[in-house]
Amino acid sequence: MTTNKHAAGAAPRSREMWNKVPEVTLYFWVIKILCTTVGETAADLLNANLGLGLTNTSYVMGALLAVALFFQFRARAYVPSLYWLSVVLISVVGTLVSDNLTDNLGVPLETTTWMFALALAVTFVAWYASERSLSIHTIHTRRREAFYWLAILFTFALGTSAGDLAAERLGLGYWVSAVLFAVLIAAVAFARFTLDFHAVWSFWIAYVLTRPLGASLGDYLSQARADGGLGLGTVGTSLLFLAVILGLVVYLTRSKRDVAPLGSDGDSGGRSGFGEHARDRFSLPEDVR
Repeated sequence: MTTNKHAAGAAPRSREMWNKVPEVTLYFWVIKILCTTVGETAADLLNANLGLGLTNTSYVMGALLAVALFFQFRARAYVPSLYWLSVVLISVVGTLVSDNLTDNLGVPLETTTWMFALALAVTFVAWYASERSLSIHTIHTRRREAFYWLAILFTFALGTSAGDLAAERLGLGYWVSAVLFAVLIAAVAFARFTLDFHAVWSFWIAYVLTRPLGASLGDYLSQARADGGLGLGTVGTSLLFLAVILGLVVYLTRSKRDVAPLGSDGDSGGRSGFGEHARDRFSLPEDVR
């Protein structure tokens, strides 16, 4: 009887999903920045170079994102290729959401920046009110995953608006904007590593800032020299960064360097990109899980 009870109690546990997102390592941040660059250049490529236009590009990429997220939600564990495909697509869609508001509807960049910041804040409030947690280490329910991807979408849209605001509206240019956002990310890392700044805010602020950093780098590489870029073009820049992303994802799929081991509580305890435990650096502390 004891064996039967144990087996009966173990069955529901075996049907639980593992954590659906990668461990926050250096690979995570590198691929994230590359994805943001592709999001910027690919949106420009489809919109302008291939002549789809902003509206048609939005429809196509929105449909592809819906398909990718369908399979992402169906997966029961973190799959590098599926996860990062979703990030690439959501980076493009986030860019298009911001561009549609500014280019098609004429909403000022100052307004869209504050609007997406508010939307992200509301998402976090609703996420915490529902789950009593904002931990990226415990994305193992459908509802938590839904909140996670909604937050990711708003970070990309917010980063796009903020990056365009700095580079274009404020006239800083692509290269100066890239340096500015890199310095801000370094400041967040310094605050987290040396001043013990709150891990939740550290992670998400850095996540938002990598979007305009990647977008500024993408624009700097792809735009014509007359417009302040290097003139590599959106095709060359997109293919280059996609090739690097593909190589890293293949490596992670084989090495499993970004798959955190599950502890007795089902939480992850892997490493950050700086060789420390994730909870001690750019991850969430125990008191917010």
